Amino acid sequence: MRSLSMIFVSLAFAASCVQRPSGAPEGDMPVQDAVSEEHADVLGFCPDSLAVVEGTVRSGQFFSSLMTGLGLSAKEAYEMSRACDSVFDVRNLRVGNAYRAYYSDSCADGSSSGSSDSDVSDGSDDLQCQRLEYVVYDRDRASSVVFSCRPPYRAWIFEKPVAIESRYADVTIKSSLWNDMRAAGVSPLLILSLSDIYAWSVDFFGLQKGDRFRVLYDERVCDGEVLAVDTVRYAIFSHAGEELPMIMFDQKDGGNLWWNDKGESMRKAFLKAPLKYSRISSGFSYARKHPVTRRVQPHTGVDYAAPKGTPVMSIGDGVVTSRKYEGAGGNVVRIRHNSVYSTAYLHLSKFASGLKPGQRVRQGEVIGYVGSTGRSTGPHLDFRVWKNGSPVNPLKMESPPAEPVKPENMAAFEAAKEACRARIDTVQARMAASKLWELL
Repeated sequence: MRSLSMIFVSLAFAASCVQRPSGAPEGDMPVQDAVSEEHADVLGFCPDSLAVVEGTVRSGQFFSSLMTGLGLSAKEAYEMSRACDSVFDVRNLRVGNAYRAYYSDSCADGSSSGSSDSDVSDGSDDLQCQRLEYVVYDRDRASSVVFSCRPPYRAWIFEKPVAIESRYADVTIKSSLWNDMRAAGVSPLLILSLSDIYAWSVDFFGLQKGDRFRVLYDERVCDGEVLAVDTVRYAIFSHAGEELPMIMFDQKDGGNLWWNDKGESMRKAFLKAPLKYSRISSGFSYARKHPVTRRVQPHTGVDYAAPKGTPVMSIGDGVVTSRKYEGAGGNVVRIRHNSVYSTAYLHLSKFASGLKPGQRVRQGEVIGYVGSTGRSTGPHLDFRVWKNGSPVNPLKMESPPAEPVKPENMAAFEAAKEACRARIDTVQARMAASKLWELL
């Protein structure tokens, strides 16, 4: 079924493992020759005298088949799953995740391991004198589940140390934000954070050559690998001579965290666009020739070309006033956001499950999916906005800000802003000095 490479490392020491990592179970730990206190601290057992088999979870493989393939009987695999269910749900085994199986030599006393119902075929002869002691399954990039495979069966979580590291990025758009961030050595994960924070003020599909991002942020790093962008603390987006600063400031009220330099929320009442689209196929116009009827008639909305099935989101909080098929408009959802603004989403392939008139929806909530129902030449979303009952161009609509920083917190906010700005100035000065030194 697969070739198993066996790695034997045998070191002789007189002492035994005596230390147990945080999260390892209480009770006696199996004593091994060839101990390593460092490894014992990390995993909860001493692997240095054990043979190790490495692999990944295959498609269609379950916890039981994995364990029987590694040497347990079906009964033992079942008992193991029952014993560890409070630590790890074996149904969450993921295809492609790595594991390591550790074996001891059991032939010295004449016994052998492996079970008659094991599904190991290729390389199984290598395991005839080996007894499965532990399996370490990597549930994600920062943590693993350790299974003790001899009665009493046990499991515990091993978490790798994760460091929070401060970073600074200065990226000028030359081709695309993605490519230019990669070229600058910046994690693409930062793009996701910036797009969320600036969603109400920057059209990330409309970035132009020369646009610039300067960002102070934190990364979560494990074993030299970036797991996530932890916090974006300060950013300046420059476009056409205009700067849009962003400051992270926590008022400790469970509300907004990101603000502009005036203390206004970066979160506006409406999203800039209701979906992730590939291009704008038709704009707002009172004199557009309809692509189907070929007659000149008003098109008081914006058409976003996108693949069928692309999720469509409500651009703001509101109440669904209609969810039905409307002839030329196809499947349409209409939402009233407040006494001033309302929106409509046309030509949907289907509505979000459970969506109904009278239901309250939140900003960013999926209400339907892109389609081509009604009078349409291809998959797209026809998005429309009304202000006080009159149609407005969604691309030129100015969205009112949410609640600003509280007056009593403005002094602390200003101090945080100035500290971040000074930090960026210091970093830029150091970088400039470093480049000058390289030229000398």
